Amino acid sequence: MLLVQCQFDRHAAAILAIFNDAIVHTTALYDYQPRTMANMADWFAAKQAGGFPVLGLENEQGVLMGFASYGPFRAFPAYKYTVEHAVYVEQSHRGRGLGEALLRHLIDAAQAQGKHVLVGAIDADNKGSIALHEKLGFAYSGILPQVGFKFGRWLDLVFYQKILSTPQQPVDG
Repeated sequence: MLLVQCQFDRHAAAILAIFNDAIVHTTALYDYQPRTMANMADWFAAKQAGGFPVLGLENEQGVLMGFASYGPFRAFPAYKYTVEHAVYVEQSHRGRGLGEALLRHLIDAAQAQGKHVLVGAIDADNKGSIALHEKLGFAYSGILPQVGFKFGRWLDLVFYQKILSTPQQPVDG
């Protein structure tokens, strides 16, 4: 398994397929419509503009098995040290520890970039993701009941956060 920095030309189609599987079949994304390649171009451009990593794990044949990234938590300047992350593993590769490996690499990337808090917004029924976050030291920080509606039912969103020791000298502004 090889850790890579995902690139649009090489990985966008695979990431799009993973996103769309999650949209159509799960509550991991509170979205109704599958995304398009144009959405992916915008997504990669936003990641690049913000200096945010898009990390992937490839198998020996170069097939992307999963990816992880983070981006702004909220669009106000005082949140500059806080990011919201996402980890997705392609369906046929789940249950092999890839999500954990990706999240560990994402934590390392956040520390290297001087981030202070990683936030995970997780569907309350996603017990696997909750267990993973707890295993890696994320703390439960709240629930927003019935904020989503998908598959004919109300969805609760839980928040988990990990406070990092970085940055060493945070500044206002």
